[in-house]
This record gives sequence, structure tokens and C-alpha cells, in this order.
Amino acid sequence: MDTTGVTQGQESAFPMEEYASRQAAARAGLQAAGLDAMVVTGPENIFYLTGQQTPGYYTFQALVMPVEGDPVFVLRQLEYFNFVANTFITDAEIYSDADEPVAFLTNVISRMGLASRRVGIDKRGWFLPIAVYEKLQDALGTVHDSAGIVEALRVVKSALEIEKLELAAGYVDAGMRAGLGAVRAGATDNDLVAAMLHASISAGGEYMGMEPLVSTARRTGVPHGTWRRVALSQNDPAFLELACVHDRYHAALMRSAWVGQVPPEAEDMMKACQNALSAALEHIRPGVPCEASHNACQAVIDKAGFTDNFRKRLGYSTGISFAPDWGEGGILSLNAGVTTELRPGMVFHMPPALRIYGRFTVGVSETIVVTETGYRQLGTVPRDLLRVAA
Repeated sequence: MDTTGVTQGQESAFPMEEYASRQAAARAGLQAAGLDAMVVTGPENIFYLTGQQTPGYYTFQALVMPVEGDPVFVLRQLEYFNFVANTFITDAEIYSDADEPVAFLTNVISRMGLASRRVGIDKRGWFLPIAVYEKLQDALGTVHDSAGIVEALRVVKSALEIEKLELAAGYVDAGMRAGLGAVRAGATDNDLVAAMLHASISAGGEYMGMEPLVSTARRTGVPHGTWRRVALSQNDPAFLELACVHDRYHAALMRSAWVGQVPPEAEDMMKACQNALSAALEHIRPGVPCEASHNACQAVIDKAGFTDNFRKRLGYSTGISFAPDWGEGGILSLNAGVTTELRPGMVFHMPPALRIYGRFTVGVSETIVVTETGYRQLGTVPRDLLRVAA
């Protein structure tokens, strides 16, 4: 296929050497798992290993990664030029819209001499429909589980990845400051989101893995509520949570605001969130188990009497994401029972929030990088509850 005008890797997020190193580590993981190859279908893992990114991952794509030999990418014809621009992989197998993609993939696997070998697939990924798995199983026999091999490599970010996250955090700062600046009586949650997106995208942000979680008035008391044209009036809360993206790397931030008089219970809850976040951050350093920061947060909230208002994990890994999420919570969480030790280069979004359902939510968060001695927060927006005169 003629690719005149498109240079291999011209839009790649990283140099070729970065992907070569990642692929070598993935091969080592395959070998350790006793597998001869794996089929990667999750867009996050595909991006990590190759640099391929497209909003068209709703159509079938797969990377076939053997322990020995070069990887082969299976993709829809419409995505081919995008693939060339984003990756340094030269071996692509292209199917048309008239082809059956899974049958096409199994033929590729057979031509690679892998049909009778131990082939794994990321069974726990979001983007592996049951029908696809069953067809692969019918064609190949036993299909082994390779979930976790690539994810384990993504937990600790390289210096190049942290640079992407720092840029994303700058876009978040711009968006959050604009959103908070739009809080006033008469403004709707749509106005806040419009200000946030305009500022963050103007600053350099790309399309995010999940929409901003912004709500106003009583709707703030609904978890994961989004904007619905609700105007702020006297004594109303505003809840703002936003993630921004640079080369698919996400940083996030949560802040709270209030128009008019803040109720005492909301004041107390906001203070508990602030104290809980501070206590949790004191436990962010290498060698400490992930659960320690969550437990410190929970202890503050319990002591303040808000146990029933906090029924969730403290935080989650953040980095590469595609819709429908902006986090990497499926890889690692800051939560009770998670004994994985913190390591330099891990990155987390930590959003303690408290709510009275149907009335209001308050919360505050930071995206942080674990350092050699502790942590470094990426955002610069003040954590205080913003108070706006009615």
C-alpha cells in the first residue's frame, strides 16, 4: 500500500528505542509465563508496546507478540495510515470491512507458525468480547491467559512517561482554574465544563478517556454526576473533577466550590477531606504498601464521623488511558488489602470525597509521582474550598 506522505513513526509518542525496550520486557514476561506468544487487544497495552493510538479502537485491532521474532499488527484498512504515523512496526496485516476480523487474525497466527504453540490473550481486558475469545478458542484450541504481563510493566513510569504526565497536569491546572473562575450565581454546570474544556484544550490537551465529572447544586450529591444545565443559586455547591491528556497520559484533579453560605456539615466534611488527603500523602514513599495511605485516609474520615460517607478506595494508578476511563485502577489501587509496595515512578490520583447523597459532595485530590524519598504532586491549584459570594 502506498504510504507516500506518511513517514513511519512521524507522530510516535516516544523514540523507537523506548518501544524496543518495552517489547523486550514483554517478551521476557511471556517467557517467564511459559508462553510462546500473546495476542494484545487492549488499546492501552497496544499503545504502551507500539505507540498506536486511535479513537477507532471500537473496531477490531490486535498485536501478535511472539517470544521470538517481530510483532505483527492486525488492523482495519482505514486505520493503516494512522498506524504507520504512530508506530515503528513494519509488519501489518490489514483486513477490509468485508473480512471477518477474528478469522483474519487466526489465519495470521497460523502463518506465523503459532497455531499449535502456547498463545496467550489478555482475558481480563475490557476490549475482548466473549464472542472473539470463543472464536479464537475454537480456532486455536486452548488459549492461555496473558493478562497482567504488560500491565506489570506499566505500573512504574519511565522518565519519559512522567514528562507526559507533567504536561497533562499543566493542562488540568489550566482547566480547573478556568472552571473555578466560572463559578458564580446563575452559572450552570455546562458553563463550568465549557470553561474547563476550552482552557485545557487551548493549553494543549487532547481527547480524554472520560468526560469531566462536573455538577452543581443538589446534583453534586450524585456520584459520577455530569453536567445537565443546572444553574447555581444562593448557597449552592459546585463539584469539579477533570482529567487531561498528553499523548494518552492522564493527570487528574478534583476541587470543590460553594456559592454563598457553606453549611457547617459541608465545612466539616471538606476539612475531613483535606486532612485525610494530607494524612494519606504522609504514607507515600517507596517500600510502603499501597494500603497504608488508604488506611490513613480512612482513619481520619472515621475519626471525623463520616465512615458511612466514604465507601471507596482512596486512589488509583494513572497513566495511559482510553475511554471509558481516565485511570489505571485495574492495574493498581490505593485501597485496603493492597499490599503491593510503592516504588519510585508510580503515579496515582488520590481523590478523597465525602457526600450526603442527593444534597452535596465535597472533595479534593492530587495526582502525585512516587519519588526516591516520598512524593511529588503535579498540580498547583490550591486545595481550599472556593467560596463565592452569592
